[in-house]
Amino acid sequence: MKPVLFSVSYAGFWGQARLSLEEFIPHARKLGYAGVELAGKRPHLSPLDWDDRAKLIKLRNLCDRHRLEVSCVAAYTNFSPDPKAAEVPLIDMQVQYVESLARMAKGLGCKLVRVFTAYERDDVPIGTAWNTVVAAIQQCCDRAAEHGVTIGIQNHHDVAVHSKALVELRGDVNRANCKLMLDPWSPCLRGEPAFDTARKLAKLTCYTTIADYLRLPRARYQPDLVNYAPVGPALARAVPVGEGDIGTLDFVRGLKAGGFDGPIAYEMCSPVRGGGSIENLDRCARRFIAWLDENGFR
Repeated sequence: MKPVLFSVSYAGFWGQARLSLEEFIPHARKLGYAGVELAGKRPHLSPLDWDDRAKLIKLRNLCDRHRLEVSCVAAYTNFSPDPKAAEVPLIDMQVQYVESLARMAKGLGCKLVRVFTAYERDDVPIGTAWNTVVAAIQQCCDRAAEHGVTIGIQNHHDVAVHSKALVELRGDVNRANCKLMLDPWSPCLRGEPAFDTARKLAKLTCYTTIADYLRLPRARYQPDLVNYAPVGPALARAVPVGEGDIGTLDFVRGLKAGGFDGPIAYEMCSPVRGGGSIENLDRCARRFIAWLDENGFR
């Protein structure tokens, strides 16, 4: 499995240190990574700033000099219709955004653009949301295909978040350039069996993204009972890989058992144990490489 570092880890969100793309690329190589995933939004690979052939050539040359592959470009989508803004072509805007990223990905020698599905809304029937997501991803796939790019669905948002539903959604999309980007965060937190889920979907999975989390149970004090009442769900806190309790190791073992040998990305996309200093982020990023080696994943 090829280790990939996701640039969102160094984008300055959640209190983390911030690096520009020009700084991040050599930094990723220094940390020992063979590939990078680039966040398709500011402050990184936003079409507003980078949809220019000359700039993309310079960025690709920078990656080549540091012997780094651009393994994925990550779109941030939510294909849920908004009944309160029905006159606004929100889905059209996002499809065009994904097409822009696909064109930019081609310029960087990258053949994969990640998308999310949709968050559920109380004012949108689930069937309507499902059909909207299917139609939107079909349009993304058709436009991405013109650039030789695959659309990868990451199991992040509510619609089709369960592995069984995710496979069903992909079947409805029915495009040859639609793959899964299964990651452990959602299935492990929701209680799907990590090893079996990953093994069953390994053949459909072209890419995975890893982070590790510790479950911190919650409770509220009840003074009349002089006791605590459990509150759910637990708080999930990001920790260095190998220090969590959600089943990340079993998940990757399941992918391997199912025949997956693709890119395996590391991300720090929430506040992480130890804080957001560059030193701590680097420590976590290096730990991921070591964890891969210790467990025979590369």
